[in-house]
Amino acid sequence: MIMWDVRTKSSSIVEKFRYQITSICFNQTGDQIFIGGIDNMIKIYDVRKKSVINNLIGHNDTITGLALSNDGNFLLSNSMDSTIRCWDISPYSQGSRCTKIFSGATHNFEKNLLRVCWSSDDAFISAGSADRFVYVWNTTTTQIEKKFGGHSGSVNETSFNRLSNVVASCSSDKIAILGEY
Repeated sequence: MIMWDVRTKSSSIVEKFRYQITSICFNQTGDQIFIGGIDNMIKIYDVRKKSVINNLIGHNDTITGLALSNDGNFLLSNSMDSTIRCWDISPYSQGSRCTKIFSGATHNFEKNLLRVCWSSDDAFISAGSADRFVYVWNTTTTQIEKKFGGHSGSVNETSFNRLSNVVASCSSDKIAILGEY
């Protein structure tokens, strides 16, 4: 992992990890980086200490996507084990950090890096799936609220519109689709 300082246009952190990194996400203050990879765990890297300070363990396959909630207290992780996990990353969290597990979206032999995202009010999450559908879950109930079709390839990325109930998706079929949830 190389972190660049845009002011000096040089690398400020160079860190080697044993396994490949497939997804990263900064916390709101930029002092921590969440790192997912082929080792099935999420590393919490402290930028100031320049070291890993914690590991989030629970997935059984490669982490493909990470997303921080808008309030900064929760982290979503999508994995090739066909689960999306919600982690409590608040500083003084007690017990298990994995608070919720969302299921429905799948991975397949293509092993694409399927991403995950939060709605602007953190009430919903969305992810693509190898089954060519877009899934939207309610974050309170963990139930699927909506399932959109229309793609002819694996859906790799989804994104919520901040102003309306629309989710955009892009797929291996090279098409972007907008859907209302």
